[in-house]
Amino acid sequence: MERKKKKSFSFRKKILFTALSFFFLILLIPSLFGKKGMIEIFRTQRAHRALVQDIEYLEKKLSKLEKEIEELENDPKAVEMKARDKLWLMKPDEIVIIKKEK
Repeated sequence: MERKKKKSFSFRKKILFTALSFFFLILLIPSLFGKKGMIEIFRTQRAHRALVQDIEYLEKKLSKLEKEIEELENDPKAVEMKARDKLWLMKPDEIVIIKKEK
């Protein structure tokens, strides 16, 4: 009789262990793959870091452009240089030599 108790007890342990494992598996899957799971959190953090880098780059570009605007508003020579560089403007008596890059 004692043998039957041991066998049935071990069978009960196996069922309990299987049920608990299944329960934790059901809890684990959504916590990893669900809408607010760990994988989605890592993706969101990566996207956040990329956006922060973009913001930093754009802020640097903005400050550079603001400096350029201020320079163009206050310095006539800067306007002339910008016109020469961007619009290929030249004075009537000037000859422009264009160097082709290889």
